[in-house]
Amino acid sequence: MLRAIPVPWTNVYGLARTLLALGTLGTMAFSSTGTLFRPVATQGDYPICTGPMRAGVFCLAPEDGLTATRWLCVLVLLVVASGWRPRWTALPHAWVSFSFFSGIAIADGGDQVTVVLSSLLALTALGDPRRWHWQALQEGAASRHRRAVLLGATGLVLVRVQMSFLYFQSCVAKLPHAEWADGTAMWYWGHSLAFGAPGPLRPLVDPVLASPLGVALLTWVPLLIEIGLAASLLLAQRWRWRLFAAGVLLHLSIAVMMGLWSFALAMIGGLVVLCFPLGSHLHVTPPEAVRELLRRGTAAPALAAVKDDAVEPEARDEQEPPRHASPSAPPGPSAPVGSEW
Repeated sequence: MLRAIPVPWTNVYGLARTLLALGTLGTMAFSSTGTLFRPVATQGDYPICTGPMRAGVFCLAPEDGLTATRWLCVLVLLVVASGWRPRWTALPHAWVSFSFFSGIAIADGGDQVTVVLSSLLALTALGDPRRWHWQALQEGAASRHRRAVLLGATGLVLVRVQMSFLYFQSCVAKLPHAEWADGTAMWYWGHSLAFGAPGPLRPLVDPVLASPLGVALLTWVPLLIEIGLAASLLLAQRWRWRLFAAGVLLHLSIAVMMGLWSFALAMIGGLVVLCFPLGSHLHVTPPEAVRELLRRGTAAPALAAVKDDAVEPEARDEQEPPRHASPSAPPGPSAPVGSEW
């Protein structure tokens, strides 16, 4: 049965964890404490510590310790993003994500996605025996952790199902609105003071928004991508690769135009798990310049060793006692030079 279950501990799910952590880290590190924790109309002062939200780390900190707690969370997220000891960092990552989602006043949607995905990925990470989530699993390690393999694969499947439903709901929820149905929704978003394109992009975006065809494409193409990603689990892998590229382009475009970078990183992290085959590995080939530097770095010690061998052969011969074959030894293959009998 183990053979039918893909081993979940690869650098693919590690990449997803890193992207989720970086999304939260960026908002937490580059936003001031006064911006993250402030009064919100009809809701009160943040962090709001009622009900389940009292379990958040910011509710456990004193009021004058929010800044220190924020930077402590940034440190935790840096460790998570590095990939070190996923088994140890799984629950702290989920806790920080929950605390961020429930405790800040500037939620953008990415924090909610992150808390769900980091909690599901904790099922996978808790059984991960590797030191770094970028490493390949040692041969035979999966057979020693059968239950953890099953639990980890289950976590990845749940992430895939969650992402599929998320894209389905995102597409279907827009259809009843007339602006999305008639293809004019992005005209309103594009001219919004809060979410419109920044000044440097205006010369590129304004001509598109001035064209009825351009506005219709900006409105309807994202819907097609979302419904395609919702159905991606039913499609062949070659179509998933194409949908993955389209989804990444969609979320990067949203990030550039609307400034929702943490949301983009969270969604791309979910896309990695949704579109990549379960148990697959990423094989990265360094550029030729980097490979040349690595070759030079490994060639220098080798040249030094050759020179040492040429300069001091007599000294080595004096240190190494002569070896004689035993007359009673049975015939057999000769030992390689430098090996011990």
